[in-house]
Amino acid sequence: MGSQTELKRARVIVAGGGPVGALAAYQLAITGIDTILLEALPDCPEDMRASTLHPPTLDMLDELGLLDELDRIGLRAPIYQYRNRRSGEAIEFDLGELADVSAHPYRLQCEQYKIARLVIAKLDAMPTGQAIFNRRVLGYTQDSQGISVAVETPTAVEHFRADYLIGADGANSTVRKWTGTEFQGFTYPERFLTLSTRYPIEEHLDGLANVNYVSDQDQWYVLLRVPEFWRVLVPTEIDTPAEDLLCDANKDSVFGGLLGNDDNIETYHRTLYRVHQRVAANFRHGRVLLAGDAAHLNNPLGGFGMNSGVHDVWNLTRKLRDILIDGADADTALDLYDRQRRSVAKSFVQTQTIANKKMLEAGDGSGGRNQEIQMARIARDDGLRRDYLMRQSMYESLQQEADIR
Repeated sequence: MGSQTELKRARVIVAGGGPVGALAAYQLAITGIDTILLEALPDCPEDMRASTLHPPTLDMLDELGLLDELDRIGLRAPIYQYRNRRSGEAIEFDLGELADVSAHPYRLQCEQYKIARLVIAKLDAMPTGQAIFNRRVLGYTQDSQGISVAVETPTAVEHFRADYLIGADGANSTVRKWTGTEFQGFTYPERFLTLSTRYPIEEHLDGLANVNYVSDQDQWYVLLRVPEFWRVLVPTEIDTPAEDLLCDANKDSVFGGLLGNDDNIETYHRTLYRVHQRVAANFRHGRVLLAGDAAHLNNPLGGFGMNSGVHDVWNLTRKLRDILIDGADADTALDLYDRQRRSVAKSFVQTQTIANKKMLEAGDGSGGRNQEIQMARIARDDGLRRDYLMRQSMYESLQQEADIR
C-alpha cells in the first residue's frame, strides 16, 4: 500500500464526517491522541433527517465543552406530545420530570450537519486533530502493529497508517463492507417522506409542542420543530413513483391532511428515503471498530439513531484512550465495547424504535383509539410515566450498557 515515506500517520483514523465521526475524532483529540477524520464529501453532509439530542447526550456534550454553543443554535424541547390528528387532543410528556437525573432535562432540536460542522471546526483547531474532506476510504489491511488504509482523493490514492480505524461512515459504510460482517435485520416496505417549511404550523394547531407524534386510525405523522423550520415526516406507499411523492400535489395533500386547510405551503426540502432496522453482527474486527449508522440502523421514531451513535463513540473513545495512553489490554477493552454497544443496539434501540412505530400505526378501525388509551394511562400513572420517560430519553439504554461486563 505504498512505501513508508508516503504514509500519512495518526494513532486513530475516523471514516465519516457526520456528527458521530466528528465527535469520535474530537473526543480522541482532546485526550491527546493524534486523530485524522476522513470525509468522502467536500463538506459535512447536509442531512435533514436527524435533529434531536436527548438528555444523556446533552450531558455528554456538556462534559466535552460543546453544549453552550449548540444551545445557542438549537431549540429546547422539554415537552413532546402524542396528538390525535382528527380531534386535536394531545397527551403530553415533560422531560423536566427527569431533573433529578439530568442537568439537561429536555431535547435539543438541532440539525445534525450543524453539530458536525461545529465539532469539526474545533477539531481542526487542535494540534492533535485534523479533518480532511474529499477523502473516501477504499479499503484497508491490518497486521499486529497497526492498520493501513487506502483513501481516494479527486486526483489520486493516498495511504494512511494508524493503530485503529473507526468506521462511522454511515448506512452504506465502506468500512463495514470490508469487515465482511453481516448487517442483520430488515428494511421497511414503505418509504418515508420528509418535508420542511417555514409556514407557521403552530398557529393552526392549538397548544402544539416542538416535538409531536400525530396519528389516527388512517394516517400518522411526525411533526418536529428545528430552529429554522417545521419538519414533517410521513410514511408513503412503496409502489408510488418517487416523482409522484415529491410533487406539489402530494405536498399539498400531506399538509392538507395535517392542518385541514388548502394553503399553498412552501417547502425548502423534500426528501424520500428507505428505512431500515439492522445491526452489524460484530462492531469489532481486529483494529477496526464500527459506530453509528455504520453499525446499526433504526427507524427515526423517538430520535434514537444519532443519539445511539454518539453513545457508541462515548464508550469507544474512552476505551481507546485506556489502550493508547494507559496501556490497557486492547482485546479486553474492545471486546467489551462490542458486547456493550451491540447488545444495546439489539435489545434496546431496535426494540424500542420498532415499538414506537407500531404505536403510531393503525391496526384496525379502533387502533388509533386503543393507542391513545394506552398512552393516556401511562401519562396519568406516576410510575409508568417515569419509566417511560427514562426509556424514551435513553437513560435506560445507558444503564443496560453499564450492566454488561
